[in-house]
Amino acid sequence: MFSKKKVLLLGATGETGSSILNGLQESGDFDVEVLVRPASANKPSVQRLREQGIRIWSLELDDYNELVSALTGVDILISAIGPHDLLQQKKLLQAAKLAGVKRIVPCAFMTVGPPQGAMLLRDEKEEIYNAIKFLGVPYTVVDVGYWYQISYPTLPSGKVDYAQIVPVTAIHGDGAAPNILTDLRDVGRFVARIVLDDRTLNRYVYTSGDVLSENEIFRIAEEMSGEKLEPSRITNEDIETSVEQARAALAHDPHDPMKRIGIYLTQYEHSKYVRQDNSPEYAGYLGYLSAKKLYPDFKPKTFRDFFVEVLAGKGKKVYA
Repeated sequence: MFSKKKVLLLGATGETGSSILNGLQESGDFDVEVLVRPASANKPSVQRLREQGIRIWSLELDDYNELVSALTGVDILISAIGPHDLLQQKKLLQAAKLAGVKRIVPCAFMTVGPPQGAMLLRDEKEEIYNAIKFLGVPYTVVDVGYWYQISYPTLPSGKVDYAQIVPVTAIHGDGAAPNILTDLRDVGRFVARIVLDDRTLNRYVYTSGDVLSENEIFRIAEEMSGEKLEPSRITNEDIETSVEQARAALAHDPHDPMKRIGIYLTQYEHSKYVRQDNSPEYAGYLGYLSAKKLYPDFKPKTFRDFFVEVLAGKGKKVYA
């Protein structure tokens, strides 16, 4: 008789966490419970989860004994915690080890990159991965490249403005750097496959719907919209200057979350377009498994599929 895996999900109301929750529910292979902090327990988004019949654990991440209680009997712990709170996962890891959790999926879900030195965000995530390895707990790290939802250009007509968080009007460097891209909605569907697969235990895995350069993305947008795009150009030197300015601003006020976001964004650009880290070739060099190759029967949305929806007014603004 088939037995569903019990999952405890942290960050279920965020963009990535919502996708993961949807993917787990769609698969039918999991019993999902959700961990939230007390400050979030009465938010409408959490109340909607309760109304679905999902068990909610309202706990502080430093409440070790209660965390052990919540994790007892859990097969898989998945964390989609926010970027400013990554290091708060350490007590959670210790509790998971004591509770006998069979697999931890820490908060990764970003572009492929080296383990240290290229991106502050990556450095802090890797600190958590190292803490997992120190504890000797089974794990899987899942990265997703960049979302389609933040990768398509603004059109002169304004037709896609409704679904963009910021205008996208520039190409970086020569525009030829290949980038791993995934539709946000497919993240959870991939995760549901990955966490049941023994081949992915103690491995890094990347998802992918398409691999496209900015030049290719802009050409697709022109072709599908019938509009002529005239992007501005941001040189590699401009990107490097932006990184240095963001680093200096953060050093001046290291506790300002907006300064951290500033360095995250500029280092994403540097990693993707100057270093060209977010590619299948570099992922293979780092030892990642490709989820697309692992699950050839699963057909993720292509960028064209996605952009058809956006042009039809069916896109959704992330972080709305």
